[in-house]
Amino acid sequence: MRDLLLITPPFTQLNTPYPATSYLKGFLNTKGITSFQVDLGIEVILEIFSAYRLESLFELAEENEDRFSDNSERIIALKSKYVSTIDAVIAFLQGKNNTLGRQICSHDFLPQASRFNELENLDWAFGNMGTMDKAKHLATLYLEDLSDFIIECIDDNFGFSRYAERLGESANDFEELYAELNEHPTVIDKFTLFLLEEHILKIKPKLVCFSVPFPGNLYSAFRCAQYIKENYPEIKIAMGGGFPNTELRSLTDRRVFEFFDFITLDDGELPIELVYKNVIQEEETQEFKRTFKLIDDKVEYLNTTLKSDYKQEDIGTPDYSDLPLTSYISVIQIANPMHSLWSDGRWNKLTMAHGCYWGKCTFCDISLDYIKRYEPIAAKLLVDRMEEIIAQTGEYGFHFVDEAAPPALMKSLAIEIIKRNLTVTWWTNIRFEKSFTQDLCFLLKASGCIAVSGGLEVASDRLLTLIDKGVTVEQVARVTRNMTSAGIMVHSYLMYGYPTQTEQETIDSLEMVRQLFELGIIQSGFWHQFALTAHSPIGINPSEYGVTPNYQSITFANNDIDFEDKTGIDHGAFSFGLKKSLYNYMHDIGFELPLQEWFDFNIPRTKVKPNYIEACLAETSPFNTKPSHKILWLGTQPFAETYTKSKRGDSWQMQRLEFQLTADSVTIQLDKTNGDWLLKTLPSLSVTNKNLLSFSELKMDYEKEQPDFELFWYSKSMNILRENGLLAV
Repeated sequence: MRDLLLITPPFTQLNTPYPATSYLKGFLNTKGITSFQVDLGIEVILEIFSAYRLESLFELAEENEDRFSDNSERIIALKSKYVSTIDAVIAFLQGKNNTLGRQICSHDFLPQASRFNELENLDWAFGNMGTMDKAKHLATLYLEDLSDFIIECIDDNFGFSRYAERLGESANDFEELYAELNEHPTVIDKFTLFLLEEHILKIKPKLVCFSVPFPGNLYSAFRCAQYIKENYPEIKIAMGGGFPNTELRSLTDRRVFEFFDFITLDDGELPIELVYKNVIQEEETQEFKRTFKLIDDKVEYLNTTLKSDYKQEDIGTPDYSDLPLTSYISVIQIANPMHSLWSDGRWNKLTMAHGCYWGKCTFCDISLDYIKRYEPIAAKLLVDRMEEIIAQTGEYGFHFVDEAAPPALMKSLAIEIIKRNLTVTWWTNIRFEKSFTQDLCFLLKASGCIAVSGGLEVASDRLLTLIDKGVTVEQVARVTRNMTSAGIMVHSYLMYGYPTQTEQETIDSLEMVRQLFELGIIQSGFWHQFALTAHSPIGINPSEYGVTPNYQSITFANNDIDFEDKTGIDHGAFSFGLKKSLYNYMHDIGFELPLQEWFDFNIPRTKVKPNYIEACLAETSPFNTKPSHKILWLGTQPFAETYTKSKRGDSWQMQRLEFQLTADSVTIQLDKTNGDWLLKTLPSLSVTNKNLLSFSELKMDYEKEQPDFELFWYSKSMNILRENGLLAV
């Protein structure tokens, strides 16, 4: 028996748990509050994609008298093959049956329906991939065929990472969702409720808390809450998470509270603690933090406590216990190494800093607490938490889910990871700002950083200024070059249809993107069309941005707002061409094609010079070390050999220093005085030292014995070291 049952409803990710309940459980541990967490998403997926359940779905489809598509008819005809292979394929995707990969890659092992029609076009994309990745991709197509069958023949609301998403998107009123909930449960609902019942009976909770991150989780959360209310009326139910935080801030419909007793907003730690005290300890003070509750048949927003939200250092380490960590499945939906990070592999989730240190982008919900309240976590505490999570999960991969990870904290984190000799793999979201020098990028790579994602948005300096992004296209190009040269993959979020954006700017933005990919300094990207949200600067002051909103009466969800742009341009018409061109660029083809080739309507000629990005990357001055930069040596002590050099009757002593690198070695030659000083100094530049030397301190030490430190620092020999582990950050 536990006091609280924390639930992530279907569906989110297949490969790793959504972290909200783990964050909450970690906090509740610090308060001595017992809890159990459940990811119904992965549990329902594994229930559906099992031989027993799949066979029943085929039987159900065959009882249906409707005429199905040729594709579904083919899948039904091959049902025995699907039923006989499904358990083995799922085990393979869970990493429990790796030897199956070779069979999957054979031509006739997996039954194939329409998704496999893509194979001829994709041979060039994944033909050189390893057997395991290729097998994962084929197994993913196999599951997507089955998903298509389920959507057509069983339940059109189904989706791997969402369920009935349309019911939660821009649902200004509760009518459609409420009507759906008054219909009989679907087959997928029944699987969900069957598993929910098992957990209720096992845990016997007094309070059930649903974390609802996305619109695709909303319907299932309501359906589960409805089941609990009907069968266990004594249990209280709360909802929090990303969806209510952004969408339900204007909630007035009392019918919502036929399903939930409490709905909390923003950071959940203090709100859920106070709800717990109200329900479990039955406190009479009735203190609440950012909580909706039905009182006297009216929806009331209660923010009655004087307590402040907990500091990030006090919320504890995320706790992944209870979750079936070995049961998540890794899929590869498209053959792209950056995109695979979202769907392939198990990632522990952590946050470097609460909120966004920039907090100015005009399209972003910067008025909301999860972005506007910036609070970083000390690097030592972060790495402590990483080590705790590794000990618990056995997984060494981390996805830092920051809005934008702060460069200074990333530097401190990298140094702390290297200092502890900890081998981890990590990635995060950033802003492409000038702080990411080449040396910092090499340091991040050395600590295990493999990828970053960041918003280029509209590759137009005018629009980047209007967005208040704080970067320029030139700056983005240089940062992505620095990341790529360090071996860190770069994914860029791209936007079209921003208010006042012209057709010319859309095409020029595409040309910028083409050049970035052709030069190889961005490896992955995604175009999305601008959406007007209620809590962004544009949503709050639309007239300042040339936007006319079409407001609706709000009783339920309020975030996305329909609007008209004064330009009158149909930005949606550009969607297919932008995405098709990007898909090709990601696979290193189509760079030579005119931009017009991607569109079936006339577009303006680009005004961007064909070498614009290349010019942005023109070499800057190498004399760029600041006095405050910390100097680090990531390599080992060299082999030193002293020899005598003679010229025109003069002779002097030299030193040959050979440095062994991970993959090869480099050799430099210095006069003996400089060589001795370097040999003596290198150990003091190790990250293991408590106090790292700055450039000015290093200069002072050098010039105790000889002048002109800058002449030595920028010499050819030292430049070789600076390219191989001697960093100024």
